[in-house]
Amino acid sequence: MFDISFMELLVISMVALIVIGPERLPTVARTLGHLYGRCRNFVYRVRTDIHNEMRMEELKKMQSSVEETVDSIEDSVKQGIDQLKTTVNDVKAEEKLSTHIASSPHAESPPPTSSIDDSSHNTFDKERK
Repeated sequence: MFDISFMELLVISMVALIVIGPERLPTVARTLGHLYGRCRNFVYRVRTDIHNEMRMEELKKMQSSVEETVDSIEDSVKQGIDQLKTTVNDVKAEEKLSTHIASSPHAESPPPTSSIDDSSHNTFDKERK
């Protein structure tokens, strides 16, 4: 973090020992250590909060893109279902129409079959032989 060498720390310690005195130096060092630890914890929490906020923003963007994808898929499925319903209704209407035409009295009847006596065929076949 700071570029402080060991010699600089040694000089600061000597000045603190002379200024503060040997009786109060341990309590001051303990207090400074405690404050330094609290400061580090505060910086760590702020960094963690910022990181969490950034992740939340990413998750919100991802959620919105997933919701858009789901909406588009839902729309396409609804269109497919509507097309299928239309097709099924058209087929049912055609079946009803063809059934109605076939059962109506004006419908074309099949041509009459000629009723030829089987015995006449047999006699004709006998004559050929």
